[in-house]
Amino acid sequence: MSRVVVVTDSTASLPTEVAQARGIRVVPLQVVIGAKVLDEGPDGATPDVVAQALRDFVPVSTSRPAPALFAEVYRSLEADGVDEVVSVHLSGEMSGTFESAQLAALEVDLPVHVVDSGQVGIATGYAALTAVDVLESGGTAQAAAEAALARGQAASSLFYVDTLEYLRRGGRIGAAAALFGSALAVKPLLEIKDGRVVPRERVRTASRALARLADLAVEIAGEQQVDVCVSHLANAERAEELATTLAERLAGGLDGREVMCGELGAVLGAHVGPGMVAVCVSPRP
Repeated sequence: MSRVVVVTDSTASLPTEVAQARGIRVVPLQVVIGAKVLDEGPDGATPDVVAQALRDFVPVSTSRPAPALFAEVYRSLEADGVDEVVSVHLSGEMSGTFESAQLAALEVDLPVHVVDSGQVGIATGYAALTAVDVLESGGTAQAAAEAALARGQAASSLFYVDTLEYLRRGGRIGAAAALFGSALAVKPLLEIKDGRVVPRERVRTASRALARLADLAVEIAGEQQVDVCVSHLANAERAEELATTLAERLAGGLDGREVMCGELGAVLGAHVGPGMVAVCVSPRP
């Protein structure tokens, strides 16, 4: 029987213990803080480090993994007896990570199915986990890649930010869209659409923004079975409040599964800034 391994990147926000338990290899992106270049992860760039650097106006940027790093990972898997790889990554519209994986796939003998999840954060993580589910049920690498793509396309990622300035600086949202959030001191709600960050609507206060996120998440979930995750950067109290609300309002669609709640990874955090709260609703296959 063919042995297939799923690879993803650190922006997928999978807890280390989950990735290890499911046999997923995670390739780190990098965060550049001042003159330091750090791999994203608990031993390098953490959300706390990034949030503090942003508050202190220290320059923060991010960098995709080089194709050579992906090629090294793929070759190491081949040396371990792996026959095929399903490599699931964040939106190619927002990062060169997907392109790096594609280029690396051309350099190795091992068949690599590279998937653009069209998403960011845990929505990409859910796509990678779905690929593992398909493989564990006896599906092929191609079927796993197709399922990961479908899961990413079905997910909805919504978020609130205190300011669009960090997204504008990083080129993830245009100057015109940034004006959308600055007029009249409104609070912007954004979403991932076609792999990009786009404005969803505006509200007047942070409290109203969180309430609206909850309403939108419930509306999106409908009667479906879903996985739900709330993420934040330096805004734990509001995130936990939102997670509790969603656990109550989506109890039927969760069927006993918890609403995950945790801090956003350092790479994504660098682009949204402190205060961000996000919710991902991912329909289960």
